[in-house]
Amino acid sequence: MAGSGKRPQSSTSTALGRLANQTQQDFELEFFAGILDHHPEYVEALKVHAKNLAQAKRHDEGVEFDSRITHLRPTDSLAHYNLACSYALTRRLDEALEALRRAVELGYRDFTFIQQDRDLDPVRKDPRFRAILREFKSR
Repeated sequence: MAGSGKRPQSSTSTALGRLANQTQQDFELEFFAGILDHHPEYVEALKVHAKNLAQAKRHDEGVEFDSRITHLRPTDSLAHYNLACSYALTRRLDEALEALRRAVELGYRDFTFIQQDRDLDPVRKDPRFRAILREFKSR
């Protein structure tokens, strides 16, 4: 190789080349997964990672992370709402409605958004969905 003018690529340049070819979303998914490998209860990182998974339409994985958040923050109404959306997107309708009920029991009150949120489309026609809205809107 002495006269070829080529140098072997270092692992650093290979890693940088791979990073340069990633989308922002892929970078963030990998980055936050790495953080969570070392700090699995870091709630803020869990939230960002769950949001990125949802945007990437990796809903089965999103359920796992949203569930972890609700276990760490059992009284967080938004965490339960996000879990309801993840369950709905994976067609786990009973669990979606249960998580939605828990979200509104804990104080989630953006009923306009609930009625428009496309993530909840799979449960919208279920009579239990309408019953939850009726019950809690009147409170």
